[in-house]
Amino acid sequence: MLHWSLIVSALGVCVAALGGYAGWILFPNMVHKKVEQSVIIADGSEQYKRFVNLPQPLNFKVYIFNVTNPDRIQQGAIPIVEEIGPYVYKQYRQKKVKHFSRDGSKITYVQNVHFDFDADASAPYTQNDRIVALNMHMNAFLQVFEREITDIFQGFANRLNSRLNRTPGVRVLKRLMERIRGKRKSVLQISENDPGLALLLVHLNANLKAVFNDPRSMFVHTSVREYLFDGVRFCINPQGIAKAICNQIKESGSKTIREQSDGSLAFSFFGHKNGSGHEVYEVHTGKGDAMRVLEIQKLDDNHNLQVWLNASTEGETSVCNQINGTDASAYPPFRQRGDSMYIFSADICRSVQLFYQSDIQYQGIPGYRYSIGENFINDIGPEHDNECFCVDKLANVIKRKNGCLYAGALDLTTCLDAPVILTLPHMLGASNEYRKMIRGLKPDAKKHQTFVDVQSLTGTPLQGGKRVQFNMFLKSINRITITENLTTVLMPAIWVEEGIQLNGEMVAFFKKKLINTLKTLNMVHWAALCGGVGVAVISLLYYIYQKGRVEEPPVK
Repeated sequence: MLHWSLIVSALGVCVAALGGYAGWILFPNMVHKKVEQSVIIADGSEQYKRFVNLPQPLNFKVYIFNVTNPDRIQQGAIPIVEEIGPYVYKQYRQKKVKHFSRDGSKITYVQNVHFDFDADASAPYTQNDRIVALNMHMNAFLQVFEREITDIFQGFANRLNSRLNRTPGVRVLKRLMERIRGKRKSVLQISENDPGLALLLVHLNANLKAVFNDPRSMFVHTSVREYLFDGVRFCINPQGIAKAICNQIKESGSKTIREQSDGSLAFSFFGHKNGSGHEVYEVHTGKGDAMRVLEIQKLDDNHNLQVWLNASTEGETSVCNQINGTDASAYPPFRQRGDSMYIFSADICRSVQLFYQSDIQYQGIPGYRYSIGENFINDIGPEHDNECFCVDKLANVIKRKNGCLYAGALDLTTCLDAPVILTLPHMLGASNEYRKMIRGLKPDAKKHQTFVDVQSLTGTPLQGGKRVQFNMFLKSINRITITENLTTVLMPAIWVEEGIQLNGEMVAFFKKKLINTLKTLNMVHWAALCGGVGVAVISLLYYIYQKGRVEEPPVK
């Protein structure tokens, strides 16, 4: 019987060894390969179906800054705002696939987005709520007009100055005039007070009423439905110069302004996004390298953006114009603690780096939390090697001497063709140069920071939200009466949260397909390991005990 104890003990050791091998080598390799196969986007696969139609809609929440003292702001007072919302919409995404690359490693598509108002999630707020909000389209038009007309006159003055400098007699006359005046004054400086420019501004000022529906302030009284999607109408039956101005606005091609059936125009924040998509994406399918799945390769057939400044005159692409990461609907698999990943947002024309923060649990599913770092919009400028974000398109606003905005603000003028400024909600982390000029802001990192919780093995987003705020500078514009008493401030308009919370159906599916399988494999691993060790130890102890009894001399 003793030799059987040794045999059983040896078998226990073998079972334990097999359990260790299976749990630490075999099972992980099997799971790794299975995950690789499941995340690759191949025509007709389950992943392809989930890629084309997201299994559940995203949550799109909008918070509006209602202005409580518009009349006093017109007289130079500091704005007081009150957040209202959220107004919650279900965002449905469907991709229209154009083609795969020949080797199957790339897929090209156009993404259609559709919004449905969620009355239950929005209650007690409704789309019919009346608001007083920043008149984005009028403010944008005035600032763009001011910038472009100044550029025109500056260009004219530069050309004139150049011609005069090439004329010897005029050069002598200019020097004499400068000496007589006691200070140097260029033709450019004279042109800035040109009566032609003044006349244009006078005509614009006189026709603002006809263009923008007789505005009494820089704020519009409207409904949430109109402000966000249906559109705030203007340019209603304009005549003369007003009609010419409206035609110019129409021809500018702004996505947020659409022509109506009666010829009028309407501004809305998101109306242009509701329906057919326009951007053409090319992304990696994961074939050959699962770690690159959904990584954006091209946008509108370009590997890089042409929005921000480039690093040199040789055409080298700056870090600001690089397209990195996925579109945030999913992430590469096999995440590790301490790593980072990128998402790209076409809405703000830039890539954003997310950094590991902590381990989390979402409804029993383990994962990692990632959030944005200081290099998003807090650390911008020459000292951070990303001055390419300092487009310096805004005159007479609150900014640093080098043209960059203060910390926590990003100028999106070259991205949106409008003088829109990006911050985090409630100007979280923004410089006091901006926050001190607005009352009613209540920044809170828990509510206003961008984050995402990701299942580390598959890269599936469990919950999270991209949170950003859109603002514009309010300022006085020369010869425009409605702006003459304004104090220069960075004025908040809305902030949005675009995110997901994996619903019960998807959680159950995920647990069934992955988590429960992992738990079963883990149980098999530890059962074999512990059981084998236990059997081996018990059998060995039994052998030692029995052998001791056999060898023990009989008692006389």
